[in-house]
Amino acid sequence: MWTAASAKWSAGSTNRLRRALVLAALAATLPAAAAPPRLMLANVYRRGMPLAGYWVREKYDGLRAYWDGRQLWTRGGERIVPPAWFTAPLPGVALDGELWAGRGRFEQALATVRSQQPSDAAWRAMRYMVFDLPAEPGDFDRRLQRLNSLLPLSGVPWVVAVPQQRATTHQALQAELDRIVRAGGEGLMLHLGSAPYRSERNDDLLKFKPYDDAEARVVGYVPGQGRHAGRLGALIVETGEGLRFRLGSGFTDAQRADPPPIGALVTYRYNGLHGSGMPRHARFLRVRLDG
Repeated sequence: MWTAASAKWSAGSTNRLRRALVLAALAATLPAAAAPPRLMLANVYRRGMPLAGYWVREKYDGLRAYWDGRQLWTRGGERIVPPAWFTAPLPGVALDGELWAGRGRFEQALATVRSQQPSDAAWRAMRYMVFDLPAEPGDFDRRLQRLNSLLPLSGVPWVVAVPQQRATTHQALQAELDRIVRAGGEGLMLHLGSAPYRSERNDDLLKFKPYDDAEARVVGYVPGQGRHAGRLGALIVETGEGLRFRLGSGFTDAQRADPPPIGALVTYRYNGLHGSGMPRHARFLRVRLDG
């Protein structure tokens, strides 16, 4: 039975829905977003996978950003509006990278990128960590050589060619992951040197982190109880494969008071899968605004 707190939650949900409809109507009057850029996406590295020919780099906890030679775009095709000085020195070739504010500063990067009135001070703290050239012909070995001939740019410390090294053994990879995580980093990325740039998810690009993560779409809410009465209890989310489940942990009090809207894409962490395919110990990580 719905309590007074549940009714309060219901009213809040209605207000959020009305707000979403108003924003959608406003968005309809603005120029449409571009089609999402066709980017290479990563599978998950597992012990025992062959490492011969792979390059390794840090996985930056920022927002994926595609430079088309004139403009920056999110993975989802939304325009990014930095100050003119930030992009003025960029070469007129396509770049694939991450807008990054430093380890443990994802929220700062997110707030900076989301702003439609760019702050010089906020963008001075950002770095564009470039790791590939999507339009360059040839395999990744060749693209990396070309990238390192383009960057760094003299007097432009905010545009960085990401350092990469050859993978060797799983033990060395694990040691590097541990070092990065201890320093506040998120994980590692592995890129096959012989691979062309393919705009799809495949084993040419792998992510290696101390936990699993995935994305799902918000399709509903469960009202909170007890300490969380009148706020979010759990999100009901749906994966791309049509699997629905509750996501009830990992939220701050502020996020429970103003949860992600219906339709938002969220990232969650988990520890393996049950036999049914359901994630084990799933917990909310963040809302994705670049996809």
